[in-house]
Amino acid sequence: MWRRSLAENSSSVELSNSSFILAAERTDRKDPLNGYKHYTGGWNISNNHYWASVGFTAAPLFVLALIWFLGFGLVLLLICCCYCCCRRQSYSYSRTAYALSLILLILFTCAAIVGCIVLYTGQGKFHSSTSNTLDYVVGQANITVDNLRNFSESLADAKKIGVDQIFLPADIQGKIDAIQTKLNSSANDLSTKTKDNSRKIQHVLDEVVLALIILAAVMLLVAFLGFLFSILGLQFLVSIFVIVGWILVAGTFILCGVFLLLHNVVADTCVAMNDWVDHPHAHTALDDILPCVDTATANESLYRGREVTFQLVNVVNQVINNISNRNFPPRAGPLYYNQSGPLMPPLCNPYTAGLSNRTCATGEVSLSNASQVWRGYICQAAVVSGSEICTTAGRVTPGIYKQMAAAVNVSQGIYLYGPFLTGLEDCTFVRQTFTEINNNYCPGLEQHSKWIYVGLVMVSTAVMLSLIFWVIYARERRHRKYNKQFIHSGQPPLPLQEKAP
Repeated sequence: MWRRSLAENSSSVELSNSSFILAAERTDRKDPLNGYKHYTGGWNISNNHYWASVGFTAAPLFVLALIWFLGFGLVLLLICCCYCCCRRQSYSYSRTAYALSLILLILFTCAAIVGCIVLYTGQGKFHSSTSNTLDYVVGQANITVDNLRNFSESLADAKKIGVDQIFLPADIQGKIDAIQTKLNSSANDLSTKTKDNSRKIQHVLDEVVLALIILAAVMLLVAFLGFLFSILGLQFLVSIFVIVGWILVAGTFILCGVFLLLHNVVADTCVAMNDWVDHPHAHTALDDILPCVDTATANESLYRGREVTFQLVNVVNQVINNISNRNFPPRAGPLYYNQSGPLMPPLCNPYTAGLSNRTCATGEVSLSNASQVWRGYICQAAVVSGSEICTTAGRVTPGIYKQMAAAVNVSQGIYLYGPFLTGLEDCTFVRQTFTEINNNYCPGLEQHSKWIYVGLVMVSTAVMLSLIFWVIYARERRHRKYNKQFIHSGQPPLPLQEKAP
């Protein structure tokens, strides 16, 4: 009955998994790969349609990058054509335009510097938050892997347990061998998959962070040098930096779109984790982050753990009831070791023959204190013909007591893995991990990814506007310089287009 209920629960979980959609409302976006119809597949980082739909949210920034690249490139081309074809130049200038362009140039340069600071700070915090999250996920997986392997070792120890030459039945030992193979395989799969996923994510993040650091440094350098060359009137260098800035701004707008996409993916992931916690399932797209242990293996492990514990307690109680608590005559051979005195209390079996939970009966000792209680039943013994014989009152020799204590320790160890194995069955450890991430890690991830996005927007916009005012200010400064030269040479100055008040 107990095994059948586990199988029914497992099948119901697998059945519901096929129709479960993570973060369905949040991921309801237009899918350009499907004729701009709404994407309905939920959070799934292995689905191209998911990436297309979330990428579509960043389309305005990609379009802006294209418009800027083509539009400003066309403007530069027209300026070059005018310069080459129309050699006549006018040196009139506007004092208002000169002053205003200088003020705006300073303002946008400061904005670019602030944007670089926000970008650099954001990428550092985002990298730290992401690394901490990945470390936590790997740590949780490692705890589960260690528990699986320790449980497997406990089962292996159970095979070696013998009390007064009584061991586990041969069929139980064979079943232990079979489940050990599955446990080790599950542990290796979980460890390998989690570490591989973490390593891939960390590698991508390291590359992105390095690119952001380089971008922040380059944009800061371009903004500062462009401002400096413009102030100094170095027209040739300003022209070079205008071209460099033109390309960098287009690339930065594209990177803005990429990080807006990443920000949305992070938010989608957090919502998906929360959905999974509210509606836990064994197999979903979240397996790409932290997979559950195979349900069949978890069920069988839980069953075998109970079965081995039940059988080990039976082995101990057989010795207590059939040997230690009976007064055999010397002619009984190996059953006799001069046992006498008060009867030993039997060991409480935590399970019934059907492997359901059982309450200890009066007079039984529990797994937690049996070894301590039984110390009062140890006799002093002498070795006679290679066997221990009690020389004082007592129900067990020191050797038999050690064997019983070893059996109790192994039984208790396997028994204590019960809650862990139950958690494996319903993926509790994954639920706890995702709950912790959603509560303590997601807010920082979303905030810091937004900082990067905001910093990129600030930098790209500020440098874009700075480019324009580099050209305007350099022109006004050059024209102002020529007008001053005319005044000092005694020639009438060129007419002003407008006078400052």
